[in-house]
Amino acid sequence: MAHESISVVDDQPVSIKLMQLMLEREGYQVLVAANATEALQAVQASKPDLILMDIHLPSLDGLALTKLLRSDMVSRHIKIVAISAYASTEDDKRIIAAGCDGFIPKPIDTRTLAASIREHLDK
Repeated sequence: MAHESISVVDDQPVSIKLMQLMLEREGYQVLVAANATEALQAVQASKPDLILMDIHLPSLDGLALTKLLRSDMVSRHIKIVAISAYASTEDDKRIIAAGCDGFIPKPIDTRTLAASIREHLDK
């Protein structure tokens, strides 16, 4: 079983719960945050191995938060994977430009989430 920690940043309680249950079942320690402020506090306190970052968050969006995390010495090395229901070619460019290491589309495919997470952690 894995011992890595993953921070799930999403403002949708159902999405958070689904990802939390799936990831805990895979053996990951899961931290959750519903907005940018909570996410920043969680990252500073726990320094997760990977962040699943919803792009559309209230106030500060996930891409702006990713840029902020990338500019900080404490968090710049953490792998960040964007999650979003909107996935156009333009979004892909913005996701990479913001500093995300990858992208997982919503709705989350429960059959492939664990493999996608493992792939990003192993990079």
